[in-house]
Amino acid sequence: MIGARARFPAWLVALAILLGACAPAIRLDAVATGQPTSAISSVPSAADGTAAAPQQTTLPAPAPGPASVPTPAPAPQAFALNLYQEGDFVPQYTFDWCVAASIQMAHNLIDDTGGGTWTASAHQGELWEMARARSSNSFNGANPFGWAQVLTEVGMGPYKVVSIADYGDALRTAARAIADTDRPVGLVMWSGRHAWVMSGFESLGDPAQFPEFTVTGIRVQDPLYPYGSGQWGPSPAPNSLLTPEQLATQFVAREPRRWSSDLPTGYLLVLPTAPA
Repeated sequence: MIGARARFPAWLVALAILLGACAPAIRLDAVATGQPTSAISSVPSAADGTAAAPQQTTLPAPAPGPASVPTPAPAPQAFALNLYQEGDFVPQYTFDWCVAASIQMAHNLIDDTGGGTWTASAHQGELWEMARARSSNSFNGANPFGWAQVLTEVGMGPYKVVSIADYGDALRTAARAIADTDRPVGLVMWSGRHAWVMSGFESLGDPAQFPEFTVTGIRVQDPLYPYGSGQWGPSPAPNSLLTPEQLATQFVAREPRRWSSDLPTGYLLVLPTAPA
């Protein structure tokens, strides 16, 4: 009986050693501190067994600020310019001297002092002879080239003759020249047979600000007033404001057959081109 008791404890010791060998290893630092070991999270796998990429959280985009509103372009306003003053009008003293009378009126419109007004009949005759001498192929009269040359020679220039095919463009060109130079424009009327002076205009938009301004009114001086023409209509009173439609009944395109020149068919202007 005593020998059996001695073998039993040895058997228990062997069993304890066997069970200890099967226990999982424990980190020494965990044992030392008494803290549990940190667990490693498993990465979820895709269906094919590959590791899925870690998900990233997308932050919402910042809300846009208020959109800047462009400043609207200014709308064209009514504009008017008129060089005419009382006493500037001069009638033509013969039925041939319309160019000479227009030269006298141009001087008066430019000289706003009133001290040197050109109105004399004898002086008008002299201007007529000057213009006629400088006009080629003029049927013994004065044509727009002689008109422009005399204006330039007597100190009101430079002036040049231009032909513009489009009526609206012709009105804008004339109005812009008056605004730029403060000098009148010659209008070649009746398809090249008569001379008027354009002394001002009204428009929608200032030519200096709106390149495509619209001419709504034309200030005119017809030296033949008050007689007019049976074919072309009555002469407007001095400083009349005509609509473009009214002016178009007498201001028409001129064809080269009237007198020889290199200018194409169009509306003829005796145009100031630079400050006097």
